[in-house]
Amino acid sequence: MGFSELLDEVGGFGRYQWIHVTLISLPGLFMASQNLLNNFVSGIPNHYCTLPGNYSTLPGNYSTLPGNYSPPNAAQDPEQWLKAFIPLDASGARLDRCRRYVDPQWHLLTANASMNSTEAATEGCVDGWTFERTEFIATTVSEFGLVCSWKPMKQMIQTIYMGGVLTGAIIYGGLSDKFGRRSILIWSYLQLAILGCSSALSPSYSAYCIFRFLSGMAVSGIIINGVSLKVEWIPTPQRTLVGTLSSFFFTFGQLILAGLAFWLRDWRKLQVVVCLPQFIAFAYSWWYCESARWLLLKNRSEDALKALQRVGRINGKHEAMEKLTVEVLHSHMKKEMESQKSTHTAVDLVRTRAMRRISVCLVVVWFSTSFAYYGIVMDMQKFGVSIYLIQIIFGAVDFPSKLLALGMLSVLGRRVTQAMCLFMAGSVVFANILVPTEMQTLRTALACIGKGFISASFTTVYLYTGELYPTVIRQTGMGLVSTMARVGSMAAPAVLILDEVLPALPSLVYGGAAIIATGFACFLPETLNINLPDTIDDVEEKWSGQGPAHKRPKEGMSLNDITPVVGVSKELQPLKETKELKGEELVEVELKEVELKEVEKAGLDAL
Repeated sequence: MGFSELLDEVGGFGRYQWIHVTLISLPGLFMASQNLLNNFVSGIPNHYCTLPGNYSTLPGNYSTLPGNYSPPNAAQDPEQWLKAFIPLDASGARLDRCRRYVDPQWHLLTANASMNSTEAATEGCVDGWTFERTEFIATTVSEFGLVCSWKPMKQMIQTIYMGGVLTGAIIYGGLSDKFGRRSILIWSYLQLAILGCSSALSPSYSAYCIFRFLSGMAVSGIIINGVSLKVEWIPTPQRTLVGTLSSFFFTFGQLILAGLAFWLRDWRKLQVVVCLPQFIAFAYSWWYCESARWLLLKNRSEDALKALQRVGRINGKHEAMEKLTVEVLHSHMKKEMESQKSTHTAVDLVRTRAMRRISVCLVVVWFSTSFAYYGIVMDMQKFGVSIYLIQIIFGAVDFPSKLLALGMLSVLGRRVTQAMCLFMAGSVVFANILVPTEMQTLRTALACIGKGFISASFTTVYLYTGELYPTVIRQTGMGLVSTMARVGSMAAPAVLILDEVLPALPSLVYGGAAIIATGFACFLPETLNINLPDTIDDVEEKWSGQGPAHKRPKEGMSLNDITPVVGVSKELQPLKETKELKGEELVEVELKEVELKEVEKAGLDAL
């Protein structure tokens, strides 16, 4: 008897669970907005060096132009006018974004004029930049000047935000074990609502980064405690289905983000709109019941009883309420309470052979999956397609990819699915490097396919990890791999800086990480149709190939050494019951039994 039986007593997956799951999942619509917000809040508008002040009004006043340079299309075509001030970039297809001529080159305004940009002296944008307002009205890039030599600071915003997510996972994960899932979840909603909206008032780049870091901590608190509180009130048979359906809230959130960003186009307004709903979540989160399992393990039996009675009442199980007592709760949770007495630490994740293999492989898989995912989705402007359209496409591709992953998991198993998704994602990223930049449609299609396989890898690894780690240390294992995923998400934006050295270098790094992780995934044990392990010994017995750790004889030990420890009666009894021995065979076994008993007695006398 365990907690699952208690849930069945109060209605199983009843009315309360439906409302509970829905309310916790709804804020997930805006978790995608938080993770991918930098694509729009820090979008890079088209820009060029600001012209010297005494030339800024010349296009409409040809009489002031020196010589006879007065092309008729200068006023109608600003880019024609800018050719006298801004050189072409290295490709020769557009104006340079970070240089201007020291002296205006008026002769370039004449028909059929051409000049290599290196033939005239140039300088940096000493008067700042002029940003176009067609795709974005205002972004942090245009407001804080995060272009040219300051361009890496744009990617640093996302790295700092992911650093906050990592810090939140460490801090709020520990606090939730001490103060409860519900309390920390409520606080995280309030923190994100206040600090997220406050970031829209940031007067400087530094202030904005601080607010984003603190918002990232709150996002981590919402995700970790929301998942825990959700799962701990759901019966085991429904967990896989609920987990899959809940992940689609994140997918819908990507589509919502694209619509809001296209509608607002101003980073301050967008920042406020995606954070305001957290006030609503904070208001209704007081309705949640604290995890009864956590309350029982913290010796708060009376509070756990009240929570279960409330759930049963909402589910319509009034007759069960009379049967529930503190003694009944203790009898159901006896196994869990006893398991709490033995402490386990993170060292147990690598102490034994099978656990060490699982942990090392999962660390690489989680890091590479998160690293490649955010590497693809955080640089959408490079495809030359409207950033709003590409966001919708990237969001929509998650629907078939997650359904494909579920089908593969059921048919091919976890290991094959994990390895195939990572390998295909890396291969597609590599293939995209070979596609010319002019073929934007093909490049976009390959990027969507790669993103779909990475999303499928995420879906797989979440399920796979929970099945590989034993119950006694499952949360610790999930904490380890989640931390590595955050490290990968922090490193991904920083790698984008390498495109200044070689445009294809970031893609080589992202694709290479996915391919390397494929090899590690192949060394993971298969868990399809295998019962979940409860203890570390279960893991070693199933997947180390050496049997239970506590029953394996040490190297060099003889039978006489281990007989007093292991005993013989339990080892011989099955032999008597399962084999029919006659004549000399029976005598031989009886003699051996006598010898073993004498050895055992001698060992006990020696002790």
